[in-house]
Amino acid sequence: MLWPKLSKVLADHPDLKVEIIVDYGLSDIAADRFDIGVRYGDQVAKEMIAVRIAPGCKMAIVYSPSYLEQRAPPESPQDLLSHNCITLHLPTKDDIYAWELKKGGREPQVRVDGQVTFNGVYKMINAALDGAGLAFVPEEMIRHHVATGRLRSVMADCCPEFPGLHIFYPSRRESSRAMSVVVDALRFRA
Repeated sequence: MLWPKLSKVLADHPDLKVEIIVDYGLSDIAADRFDIGVRYGDQVAKEMIAVRIAPGCKMAIVYSPSYLEQRAPPESPQDLLSHNCITLHLPTKDDIYAWELKKGGREPQVRVDGQVTFNGVYKMINAALDGAGLAFVPEEMIRHHVATGRLRSVMADCCPEFPGLHIFYPSRRESSRAMSVVVDALRFRA
């Protein structure tokens, strides 16, 4: 989604160089000497300048049809506790991500468990495709697999939409022309 926009910026500005590092830690971009970070809007520190670059992110719980051949699909957050869930390790908290769900007016965090834990969403999706269990992932990333029947979605009414991705950078830092070009090119326009 963001790469086509960034690719165009690089083509239009051949002197511009971009280094992209992906991790699930909430790194301190100022201390680590990065110009820009990307996070969901609710994860950006208050003292940062934030520019929205993507729409909200609807989450989905998915599984391969082979996974549920021998058991009933979950219908509530509590049901997840009896399933093999593919989990995500968060390096900043040195912990397993608790699935942030919604049910009625409540927003329960469910500490699911399973046989495999990954530090990246693409690995979780591949494990779900292989029948390893249920995965809680961005809907946009699995839409094609659901449309082709390789994955099925369950409990859609419990899956939240997180705020869209934002570029952020320190408010005290003077931005370069290159940084302004990148920020403007990636800015979300509905």
